[in-house]
Amino acid sequence: DVEEGEVFEAEPVGLFERNWKIFASAAGAILLALLAISVIVFYVSQNGNSEEGGATPTSSPTFDPRPTLEIVQERGHVLCGMSAKTIESGEGFYIELCRSVAAVVLGNPDSFVGVPVTGVSRWRNLLDRKVDLLVYGDTHTFEREIREKSTGSGFAFSTPYNYDGMIFTGNETLVRCAEGFKRYGECLSLKICVQRSSTHYDFLAQAFPPTSLAFGSTFEERAGMLRKGTCNVLTVEKTKLWSNELLYDAIRNGTFIMGNITMTKEPLALVTRNTDREFSDIVNWVVQALLFGQEQGLRKDLSLCPNHTDLTSRDASELVFMNAVYCVGNYMEIFDDDPNEWKMNQINRGTGMLYSIPFGNVENGAGAEPAAHSLTLEKIKNEGFFTCGVTVPDDFEGDITRSDNLVGMSVDYCRTLSAAMFIGDSERVHFLDFTDTNNSSVVALTNGTLDVLVGGRNQQEFDFGTSASLRGLSFSTPYYYGNESASDGVGFYSMATREDDVLFASFVNCVVMATIHAQENDIQKHKSREMPLISIFGSEIGWALRSAIFYSGSYDEIYARNFGSGVAKSARGRNTLNDGGPLMLPFLNLSKL
Repeated sequence: DVEEGEVFEAEPVGLFERNWKIFASAAGAILLALLAISVIVFYVSQNGNSEEGGATPTSSPTFDPRPTLEIVQERGHVLCGMSAKTIESGEGFYIELCRSVAAVVLGNPDSFVGVPVTGVSRWRNLLDRKVDLLVYGDTHTFEREIREKSTGSGFAFSTPYNYDGMIFTGNETLVRCAEGFKRYGECLSLKICVQRSSTHYDFLAQAFPPTSLAFGSTFEERAGMLRKGTCNVLTVEKTKLWSNELLYDAIRNGTFIMGNITMTKEPLALVTRNTDREFSDIVNWVVQALLFGQEQGLRKDLSLCPNHTDLTSRDASELVFMNAVYCVGNYMEIFDDDPNEWKMNQINRGTGMLYSIPFGNVENGAGAEPAAHSLTLEKIKNEGFFTCGVTVPDDFEGDITRSDNLVGMSVDYCRTLSAAMFIGDSERVHFLDFTDTNNSSVVALTNGTLDVLVGGRNQQEFDFGTSASLRGLSFSTPYYYGNESASDGVGFYSMATREDDVLFASFVNCVVMATIHAQENDIQKHKSREMPLISIFGSEIGWALRSAIFYSGSYDEIYARNFGSGVAKSARGRNTLNDGGPLMLPFLNLSKL
């Protein structure tokens, strides 16, 4: 996370405390009595929600119920939550990301307003609709997707626009101490500067006592604390390290070193409210368009930029997403840094794409209430089974439950989901098969015949929906990538769910991601107890990920069951763990850019 300082509001001072001298010098008893009565009436009217009772608590703020797209287009500008420093500079990657959204939604890249937010206020600002999206360098975690800790609400995250990671920088000896989690001997003086309310702090709080930490409000302040000796080690994201010239100079002249170990994953994404999936999808496809432009070699071209708000559509599926590229630039045109320095942020050409986002704190503790209630999950638990649709090729023959290759893998993921929901029972699933030449499978999912759909390629038209019978879908992280070249359109195969149940969509995504997490952490089937608990979905399924991996095993175990154990990893293309190589891969099967 790139977060700013905490803001504290002063407690209001009572009327008597501020004016006691006036009351003390009041001359007449009658006047004093009248003033006292007036004060009491005013106090009761303003503070009727005391523990002793009183006035009925005021209701929550009311919000415009219309879709965000409609509100933004009527308002005439996008409200982007950003740091005050970003707004003041008026330039840079985050400004360009906001301009890209404005170019698509309003047809004019300059139709935006930067709203200053802080590390503490930003989530509440977004939830209360003071901003339309956050462009703040926020790390996507499952915890934040389901229940962000400061608001208790979940949020939607775009495709990451920057795959980053936390490293240590500072005094050489003490950086090595921090990397090794050592605090004795030569490491006794270790003091790490970090930002509160950040993923960096969440990580350090599990590894170091409070006495080993020092806190600063902004990155600039923390870098200054390091230079002054208030701390001797600083946490920083790799792509941000060179933004502070004095820190850069200190590393270059050998005063400080940059650590060798990436301590955390930091997939940075644009953030929107999860209560308006249409707008979240729009923001996500803006990022996709920027990546598409980069992959296709399409660049900023103002002759193709309409630069006029009257040309935009209020139908999300009809928006011209290439406005982001033609009006602002492709991904690397607007990226602040040398792409050769950050290999994960380059276009993938066929190497490993398997990468799990961080879970965060998804274990609420014993007996914890779920973050929210999923109607789909409740229905499935009550009925004792769920229905999974499997898309198969036109010429497919045979029993899908006995298939191998991609069809078999798709079936295996349905069984893995069954195990997650039914304490390890992988047989609580009914299968229906569909061909991939028509939309009957999508219709069956949107009308409730299916609970989950697998085996089909992700497509933009299904993300937004185009009619009552083809409503928008949510797609998990892909469990299989095609071997096509990026320019020819790579197939992304995910578990699809209805978009109207965001918690169930997150649960399904979490199960898919668990198989990749297990692979990253060398957790095979027999070590499934090492998977995290996820009581954030409800304590009754807190063991869901352990149950899932107890059935399926890690990603490689699933792959071997369906494609054979003799397939060399070099022949698996993108279906291997990412080793630090390129992760940017756009959906090229966009129906309308």
